[in-house]
This record gives sequence, C-alpha cells and structure tokens, in this order.
Amino acid sequence: MKPIIEIIGLGGGDIDQLPLGIYKKLTQEKNCFVRTVDHPVIQTLMEEGGIFQSFDTIYEQYDRFEEVYRHIVDILAEQAGDIGKVVYAVPGHPMLAEQTVQLLLQHADVEVKILGGQSFLDDLFSALQIDPIEGFQFVDATSFSRSQLTYQQHLVFCQVYDAFIASEVKLTLLEDLPPEHPVTIVEAVGSQQESIKQISLVELDQQMELSNLTSVYVAPAAKEQLNHQFHRLQEVIAALRAPGGCPWDQKQTHQTLKKYLLEEAYEVLEAIDQQDDEALAEELGDVLLQVMLHSQIGTEAGFFTIDDVIYSITEKMIRRHPHVFGDVEVKDEQEVVRNWEVIKQTEKDEPNTILSSLTTGLPATLLAEEIQKKAAKVGFDWKEPEPIWDKVYEELTEFKQALQQEGREQQEKEFGDILFAMINLARYYKLNPEIALMRTNHVFKKRFQYVEKKVQESQQTWQSFDLEALDRFWEEAKQLEQKS
Repeated sequence: MKPIIEIIGLGGGDIDQLPLGIYKKLTQEKNCFVRTVDHPVIQTLMEEGGIFQSFDTIYEQYDRFEEVYRHIVDILAEQAGDIGKVVYAVPGHPMLAEQTVQLLLQHADVEVKILGGQSFLDDLFSALQIDPIEGFQFVDATSFSRSQLTYQQHLVFCQVYDAFIASEVKLTLLEDLPPEHPVTIVEAVGSQQESIKQISLVELDQQMELSNLTSVYVAPAAKEQLNHQFHRLQEVIAALRAPGGCPWDQKQTHQTLKKYLLEEAYEVLEAIDQQDDEALAEELGDVLLQVMLHSQIGTEAGFFTIDDVIYSITEKMIRRHPHVFGDVEVKDEQEVVRNWEVIKQTEKDEPNTILSSLTTGLPATLLAEEIQKKAAKVGFDWKEPEPIWDKVYEELTEFKQALQQEGREQQEKEFGDILFAMINLARYYKLNPEIALMRTNHVFKKRFQYVEKKVQESQQTWQSFDLEALDRFWEEAKQLEQKS
C-alpha cells in the first residue's frame, strides 16, 4: 500500500475564514508540514501552540522555484514513506496555482488525497467587481511566459511574493503595455486585513507591502494598445477586406497581388544593403502584409487560413530539422543542407530529377543561378574560370551577329545566353548576381539623383546640357562617393 499525503488548503485570508474540518485537521495531526509559515492561519495556530514543519529554508537554497518545489516534494514523499501518512498544508486551495501539489499528483510512489480548502477567487472577483465570464486569466507569477498572456481579458497574477517577482511581472508586461496602464494590488482578500490599491504598472515593484497573499490584477487593455500583436493584424486585414472596408483591398486577388510581393521582397533587400534597421522592420512588415492579404483571401474562399500557413511552415521546419527536433546528429552546415534536400525530396510526389525541385516562379537571375548550382552538384560545371570567360566572349560575339542577321526572338535568346554565362562567372567567384545588380541599380540611382540635382540648381532645362556636360556631373558624384 502506498504512503498517503493529505493536502489541505489554508485559504487566502485569516483563521476566521477556515472551515471547521480543516481547523481540526491542522490542530490534531502530529505530522503536519506547511509550505510556508508566512500565512495568517499558521501564525495564529502557532500562537495557540501548534507545531508545524515548514519548507521556508528551502527557498533560500535555490535560484529557481522549480527546484524549490521538487525538493519539497522529495522530502514529503520520503517522510510519507517513513511514517505512512503526512498532512501537507498550502496557501489558498490545493488545486489553485500550487505547483507542489501538481508534482505530488504525478508522483508514482505516493497516494495523494485532496481534502479541500477555500479558494480566494470568489472574494477576489467581489473585491475587484469583475465578472470572469467576460474573460479571465489566472497566472502564477513565479512561472509564466509572455506568450501566455491575453491582455483583452481580466488578468490576475497570484503568488507575487516580493519585489523581485513583482519586477519580473512588471518588465514582462511593459513589453506590451504602456507604463501608465492601471494595475491593482490586492492583499489578503476576504480577510479583515484586506487591502486594495490601484497604481500604474511602472510602480509595481516599488511597493514594499508584498506577501504570500498578494495578487496583482491587470485591467483589460484597449485594442489600440495591442497593435503590435499578431491577432490585431489579423483583425485589421479582415476589416479592410470586409463590407465597408477599403475598396482597393476588397478588389485584390492572388493574381493581382503577385507583383506587390516581389516589390516588397526587393525593398527588404535594399534595406539590408543600406544597413537600415528601421527601414528593414518596416519593409518586413510590408512583406507580412502580403502574406496576410493572401491568407485572408484564402479564408474568404474557404481554401486555407493564416493558421494553415503557420501550421505548414512550423511542421516543415520541425520535419526538416531532425538534428534540432529529433535524434539525428550532423557534423556541419553542409550536412544540414544535404539532409534538407533529401527530406524535401521525400515530401514531393513528382519524379526525382535533378532540376525537378526548382521553383520556376523565381526571378530569372535567381532561377539561372539555382539551375547552375544543381548541375554543378553532379559535375556539370567548369572547375577553372578561363573556360567561363571564353564562354562569355563567345556569347557576346554571337549576340553581335544576331543583331545584324537575326530576328528579335533570336536576339533575345543570344542576349539571354550572355546573361546566363555572366551568372555562371559570378557564381564561380562566389558573387550573388541578383545582389550585385541591385547594388549597381542603387549606385546608378544615387548618382543620377545627383545629376538631376545639379540640373535643377542650374535653373536650366535638361535639353540645355549635352551628354558630355551631364557626364561631368556624374563624375562629380563618383568622386563624392569615394571621399565619403
């Protein structure tokens, strides 16, 4: 027969709130452990001569509450095994925000009996005058993450023992809420010592009157305060597409939005090249807008939602990274890439050919580079640069001949051959042709804007300058770049 641990709750207030049966259990049991003596009920019983074994000293031995709780559980299990049965008293109700109780319930070597106790939630709702049916979240202040929090509901943190925990709560909330957002400190709710004090969020850890009976209430936030959260973006996009929304957004389709996705992606690359973090954040937002619009269109048509999009990429990342989420071991980045390609190919139903995995919708320069990389993996590539240079010159000659003898279609083909050969050359020297051309575009744009500025400053028309004069402005722009 397993040893027994009987767990009782001390409630959230003083001894006047304690049920008679719990009072008798606490005063009659010889082997009674308490998580902490820092509770009005235990203080009163100790004044009456009650003897309790507490775990307060264990809190000083560890930096993390998880370790404290596990140590407490180990001691309780050991004592129960030696004695046969022990009583364990915790603040509040055993089944409300009590991690040691949850760990005991999972313990294989002991039988746990919950004998009850009074929850302070009813008194809390009355004191704060809130209705939990409007939406209510109850959070353990000693163990929570920002991603858990829902700010459009009533939010209560329990176990705000001291200024350190209050500071952790405050710093997390300040990631999402303004410093002046109202919070309410509730102490010993339902007892004669009950106190309620409303302050601003930024003052939370400046309160010295914190104890085991302290809770912190955070009032629901307005939607406008949560514009940085994903669900708000979903709401905004849905409103733009809904009746009474934006006529332009309402008319968009997957086809009409294609060009904007490309434009926004290139603007991201430009922000990266300019090393402008503020612009990068904005441009990434524009790319995300395109994803959201496509997802909203999919939702309205009944084909897919943004949740399907997120699920798909999350599953894919887990599946294609078995060295992170599984038991596969890799030596280096190259092995990661090889595993990725193998896993990717198993996901496709199409025939496994060398070029079958290519995305044909890529921009031409990117697609040409990917084609060449695939071919190079099986040895269809030059190992030295000289033949590549020869190919470039050969294609230039053929293009000149086509200009004199061939029609437009053949001329485009020969010009495409030049570009393909140049991309091969760039790849040999480990240069990204797309980025290289973008840099050139940026430089040309910047220099031409200088030329335009000089023309405007002259108060003359463009026609007043010949190419030689304009080229002098161009050279001035180059010299300024070199000086800077």
